[in-house]
Amino acid sequence: MTFQELMEGVGKAVDAAGVAVIVIGALIATLVAGAAILRHRRENGIYHRYRQRLGRSILLGLELLVAADIIRTVAVTPTFESVGVLAVIVVIRTFLSWSLELEISGRWPWQKDAEPVAPAVSGS
Repeated sequence: MTFQELMEGVGKAVDAAGVAVIVIGALIATLVAGAAILRHRRENGIYHRYRQRLGRSILLGLELLVAADIIRTVAVTPTFESVGVLAVIVVIRTFLSWSLELEISGRWPWQKDAEPVAPAVSGS
């Protein structure tokens, strides 16, 4: 097995891990929210927490997908064209990651954690 074949396999494995994180995270977030709804909780924060859980899984999955693209581009096909395509992919995924981070935490990634985001108030 050559180095390129090995790196292609690693890239595919990281790709699969990224997709798995997104799918499993979405399933878990949906099951947790569904269970809360079925227990007839009258909480205001179910939807908000669902979006946070879903956003976190998408964010982590995107990071893994970017890593896989970098591995394959740098190790397998380091041409000027492939690096340009990688740059466009990274810019798009970075924008998506920043948007998701803003949705999850209420701050841009570069903003300091001056105060933690208050959790949703539950109705007792």
